[in-house]
Amino acid sequence: MGAVLGLFSAAQLACCCTSTAASCMCAACPSCKNSTSARIMYAVLLLFGALMGALMLSDGLQDVLKKVPFCANSTSTSAMIIPTSSTFDCQHAVGYLAVYRIGFALAVFFFVMSIIMIGVKSSRDGRAAIQNGFWGLKFLIVIGIAIGAFFIQDGSFGTWMMWIGLIGGFVFIIIQLILLIDFSHNWADVWVGNYEETQSRGWFVALMAATGIQYIAALVGIIILFSYYTQSDDCALNKFFISFNMILCVAVSVLSITPRVQEAQPRSGLLQSSVVTLYTIYLTWAAVSNNPDKECNPNLLGHTDENNQTFDRTSIVGLVIWMFCILYSSLRSASAVSSLTNSDPERQDEKRSGDSDAKVWDNEEEKVAYSWSIFHLTFVAATLYVMMTLTNWYQPNSSSLESMNSNAASMWIKVVSSWLGICLYGWSLIAPMVLTDRDFS
Repeated sequence: MGAVLGLFSAAQLACCCTSTAASCMCAACPSCKNSTSARIMYAVLLLFGALMGALMLSDGLQDVLKKVPFCANSTSTSAMIIPTSSTFDCQHAVGYLAVYRIGFALAVFFFVMSIIMIGVKSSRDGRAAIQNGFWGLKFLIVIGIAIGAFFIQDGSFGTWMMWIGLIGGFVFIIIQLILLIDFSHNWADVWVGNYEETQSRGWFVALMAATGIQYIAALVGIIILFSYYTQSDDCALNKFFISFNMILCVAVSVLSITPRVQEAQPRSGLLQSSVVTLYTIYLTWAAVSNNPDKECNPNLLGHTDENNQTFDRTSIVGLVIWMFCILYSSLRSASAVSSLTNSDPERQDEKRSGDSDAKVWDNEEEKVAYSWSIFHLTFVAATLYVMMTLTNWYQPNSSSLESMNSNAASMWIKVVSSWLGICLYGWSLIAPMVLTDRDFS
């Protein structure tokens, strides 16, 4: 039975890989727009890269990776993480450095695609074939770039990739929050709409339960952070991060249910605020986990030894959130990120071209459903974020393996992004009251 389901899923995926409706002949594939199937395939490519990156951290590959070109002469100065007076053998972090090279390959691919797709207005553009097809070739190109990257001598490559990854990770954290806010608004619209239509207590209880569970989880998280990452007479910076973010979360939660906000946005409420609050507490946890002060970070590198690079609990949660956001942005009928550009949302009722029985059909003949260039730039940021998450936002120029994950830069990146995220959500609440001439529905 499992084999049959596997073949069915493979058949569905194969159908959705085609670039035009006429080339799809598989009855097993569900009907979908060309714009949606393309985003799904790019998401598959990104998930494939993330899986390869995770495999680079497995115990069984560490001895093999130590023989790769960039670490083959690890006792020489050129193979050190950074040529300074305090360096350590790159073989101790070869898994992380391999992840960097896979991330480099994906980032280069999506960046080049974003440049190629600048100015595309419809699928009648000759570049549409590149955007919506040649999937096998695209996978081979990414693999080829990754193989080539393994021949880049390390030198300062790891340090440069860390800083590029920090910037890209920061950008994608903000994008993640935009997607989560968009998801929470849609979630609230559906459940509140069902409650208003049916007056069923079940929907009301579901709304209250979902909101309450998320606030309780956030409160438990705050208590744990104070318990494990602060001390009564020390760790003032961690105390500030946790306390200040808690205050900001309370502020936006209260703001979301004020009469003026409710008048402007009747369906705005605590459900959306609870999602933002829980995500903010996660970012706070991720930030203090990178605090270089060992007295205030009890689990600092407790998961890593000399021969094993893996990812910690914050990274696992981060990967789950990342995967959800990637899939949501790919399946969403109108990308929340693309809606910030000048492109129109996808038209739900556009007529299918060609055979009415087509499974993948072109819905962008008149105008693209989203900015193709911005989409690929978003995936560049997503690639850099998952690269940093898989490597625990580590610092390649550390003087020892023990301090590799004590990265003050990543700590501040996460804290500042949490502040910007809350400000962005707060602005989404008050914007309809300030910009009264604009439609925010």
